[in-house]
Amino acid sequence: MAKRSSGGPGGARPVPASVSRREVLRGLSAASLLAAAASGSAVARALAPSRTGPRVVVVGAGAFGAFSALSLLRRGARVTLLDAWGPGNSRASSGGETRVIRGVYGADRIYVEMVARAFDLWRDNERRWKRTLYHRTGAIWLVTGPDDYIRAAMPLLSERGFPFEELTTAEARRRWPQIDYEGVRWVFREERAGYLLARQACAAAVEGFRSEGGEYRETPAEPGPLRGGALSGLRLPDGSALAADAYVFACGPWLPKIFPDLMGGTIQPTRQEVFFFGTPSGDARFSEGMMPVWVDFGPRLFYGIPGNEGRGFKVADDSRGSPFDPTGGDRIASADGLRAAREFLGRRFPAMKGAPLTESRVCQYENTVDHRFILDRHPGAANAWIAGGGSGHGFKMGPAVGERVADLVLGRAPVDPFFALSRLSKTPSGAGRPGSTEAFS
Repeated sequence: MAKRSSGGPGGARPVPASVSRREVLRGLSAASLLAAAASGSAVARALAPSRTGPRVVVVGAGAFGAFSALSLLRRGARVTLLDAWGPGNSRASSGGETRVIRGVYGADRIYVEMVARAFDLWRDNERRWKRTLYHRTGAIWLVTGPDDYIRAAMPLLSERGFPFEELTTAEARRRWPQIDYEGVRWVFREERAGYLLARQACAAAVEGFRSEGGEYRETPAEPGPLRGGALSGLRLPDGSALAADAYVFACGPWLPKIFPDLMGGTIQPTRQEVFFFGTPSGDARFSEGMMPVWVDFGPRLFYGIPGNEGRGFKVADDSRGSPFDPTGGDRIASADGLRAAREFLGRRFPAMKGAPLTESRVCQYENTVDHRFILDRHPGAANAWIAGGGSGHGFKMGPAVGERVADLVLGRAPVDPFFALSRLSKTPSGAGRPGSTEAFS
């Protein structure tokens, strides 16, 4: 019989600040109102608070960088956001079509809290931008191996108001008969889980950032020299320099190249392959209306996402791939990777056996040795901050990471030891959670 938890209260949600009509009219002349009416972005800039805060440059417009820039802007900073190829580009760790959003994180309370906050922020930004980026499909974990990781998460999910169910395989088979449950011991279902539109979300965040008064430039940048314990500025390709009061480097897999002495042995980009398969014509069983996000939770973790806005039935192996160059690496999926995905697909979803490959992607994880993020100050520069090490599971938390980074830069919060750079000098290579239970996206 299914065991269900509705979770506890999700915590108080912040009330967004509003601007009354009288305040708008007092602050704007009739002429400026007429000019603002010509453009939605101009209206947003007109209604934005006057910013006299520090000048901050954020390098990298992926999930960590774009939302850090947006959060800094909303806290009154004057922000310039840079990216070499644009938000959600095909080289970026935040590129591609979709990412899973879910709450299971073993006993790591901090991640469950961040996911809870991220859910609220995704919803708030969707309302602001009038766009749907989060698809609530639920997620099922098909438990074929040890289940300590899921069991440890259950009380934390309840505390944060995440509903879940424990299902026998017989119960799961009645709900999702398109799955072959051979080897599955039991099934865990997260109700609020689903998927996010990855590259679209990055583009939306940058659009929102610009509409609220931020400056965005599509250009690479390199850190200048350190002088007196501070970063002196950024060097741009045209030979010019860009100076600010503070700098945030959210450069994903490029962090080891930007800071080789500091990050060279700290983050390892790995090649990860993703496949999309065509579903049978007229068969809705593998669409998001009838199929949730799924995780085959065993010694070798596969996961997948239905629908993907018509891209196909997504299947990915979470095993860490070979080292990968995010700039120059060719992004052609391997025959071995496709063979493994097909074999798994035909075994777990029999009606999909022999399904045609419709698309494939090669992306990368930017792994720290313990698979935790890095959200910390550069040890040699008091005005430079690093936000990276997403390790394959950071995208969903982008908005919550952005808030944390903004509070660090503006001196509103201390560095959390869980995300501190210093911890990595004490962590042996390969440490962290067993398997790949934290990382999949």
